[in-house]
Amino acid sequence: MAVEADIEILELAVSREVEAYHFLMAMAERVASKAIRNLFEKLAEEELQHKSTLELEMMKLGHTVPIDQELPGPRNIYVLSNSTSKLDMDLRDALLLGMEKEEVSFRTYVDLIGQVTNQESKEILLNLAQEEVRHKLRFKTELETLQKQDNI
Repeated sequence: MAVEADIEILELAVSREVEAYHFLMAMAERVASKAIRNLFEKLAEEELQHKSTLELEMMKLGHTVPIDQELPGPRNIYVLSNSTSKLDMDLRDALLLGMEKEEVSFRTYVDLIGQVTNQESKEILLNLAQEEVRHKLRFKTELETLQKQDNI
């Protein structure tokens, strides 16, 4: 059924938002700059809002969504690939990685839009793709500010 396929796609999107939340919170713990830490934390909270939006859409399609007491996934360590090493990088690299991850999220949502059949689900995915672009631009703005400070 098309509805079941749409729900699977939305579940994938939810898992991406949870993963993004954990990534951003892990990055927030690793940067010394209070302003950049706050940026990572604010964007992490926005990822949770995205998760809620997706879950609401799943409920509208008749899917029961479990109430999470705790977000699944890593908390103290962020894992890249199969590595268990912590992310140790400078502020510039952290911002670049944030930009890269937001770009991947944007492209994922754009790809998913073509796979869902429900028009409202398509619109939600489009809105989330736009949000990910805004997140990338926020990282880019901070990176440009950092680069200007380095050139002074």
